[in-house]
Amino acid sequence: MNVRVAVVTGGASGMGRLFALRMAAQGIQVAVVDRDREALAAVSSESSNVHPVPCDVSSSDELGTAFTEIGSKLGAIDRLVTCAAIMPTSKLAEQEMLEIQRVMAVNYGGTVNAVQAVLPAMTRRRTGELIIFGSTGGSVLVPDCGAYCASKAATNVYSEVLLEETRGSGVHVMLVCAPLVDTPLLQQAVATSNPRIISDSIAKSRFADPNFIIDEVEKALIKRTEILIPGAEAKAVMWLRRMSPRLLWKIVLSANRE
Repeated sequence: MNVRVAVVTGGASGMGRLFALRMAAQGIQVAVVDRDREALAAVSSESSNVHPVPCDVSSSDELGTAFTEIGSKLGAIDRLVTCAAIMPTSKLAEQEMLEIQRVMAVNYGGTVNAVQAVLPAMTRRRTGELIIFGSTGGSVLVPDCGAYCASKAATNVYSEVLLEETRGSGVHVMLVCAPLVDTPLLQQAVATSNPRIISDSIAKSRFADPNFIIDEVEKALIKRTEILIPGAEAKAVMWLRRMSPRLLWKIVLSANRE
């Protein structure tokens, strides 16, 4: 479809930032939604087509107001990309309840809030794209990452049901189940409980390049893919989760052992 206006939540860093700048370079007007005002200023300074929108995606009221203002300023939103996420790590029994709830509120709740803000108008116009970043982490579970994995499991399920419920509406829903990617989320994990499986992946550079992920997303949009699992390793672990979950747990636990 011809995309004139796009919104990227969590677009001031990581894959959201990369995708926002790519779209801006294509002439798309991109509203970047993020809480980090300094990072917003930095990304918006790189292109006149990038418009910073300071906002907390976990607040449906705040996000709804922001999206209304985006529509008034830039026009109807053709594409939504939900990338906003946090990843503090800890054993669940030791993690503060409020932190677990905050992860769910941002990663899952922020996705729902953003989709609900744009979907009615897209459905009325019978056109639009919803690109929802879930994660292989919603299926391939990791100790110390329980809150994050739970939030991504919820996001994956929400997205898969949504794509079935909107089938035939003219709105293209695509769930992106990316593996571990070299983004600032890794540093959040390291700065908290620093799970062995993540620190080893960093040490051995066993993570996906964000450029590769966005390349795959762009190709998948052309094909109107519904569920994108980018990369052979991601496909392998997702298959293993379905076919032999106990074996996958043994592999994960072994990789995470001190």
